Amino acid sequence: MPYGAHEAMETHEILNETRSQIEHFSFYARQCQDQSLKQMIERHIQSAVAAYNEMVNYTHTYKAATPHQPDMRLAQPQQIAYGLRQPAPVSPQTGVTSFNDQQIAGAVLSAHKNSARNHMQAALECADPNLRQMMVNGAVTCAQHAYETFLFMNQKGWYQVPTLLDKTAQTLLHTYQPIGQQAGPVQPAYQ
Repeated sequence: MPYGAHEAMETHEILNETRSQIEHFSFYARQCQDQSLKQMIERHIQSAVAAYNEMVNYTHTYKAATPHQPDMRLAQPQQIAYGLRQPAPVSPQTGVTSFNDQQIAGAVLSAHKNSARNHMQAALECADPNLRQMMVNGAVTCAQHAYETFLFMNQKGWYQVPTLLDKTAQTLLHTYQPIGQQAGPVQPAYQ
């Protein structure tokens, strides 16, 4: 089965990114001091290996596998610590020979965010429906893993969420109203 040029190149990029992510995460897991961070990274590695193997197998055999399901660890809004709490100044460090848990978690979060974007971009270039779905699944999985990493960092105080005054946020967001509650019918912009 032939692949289009865009989807072949995007698949190559995603497989290369996933391979690199597996290698980096394996390195990070060996350096973790926090066991819950280590276990989370190890789960993410297992998921990345499954997705990588699924995509490699499909590009070799053209037989769609049963896609792996993303690990959905959801939080309740009240579990998230909002607001800035005396954030410490930061700057890049040169000459680093090892990473601490905060640096590892930050790198994992960045990798997942970038991979989610890259998977979705790749999905938009795929004509093959099975390959396209694998890319979409990869985007969702990376987004879920990024959120799990964010929650871990937020609970440690390493990822603080800036806020607006409630009145400012409400003023901004309450300008949008449901359709049907306006003065008159919505007219299409073109006819």
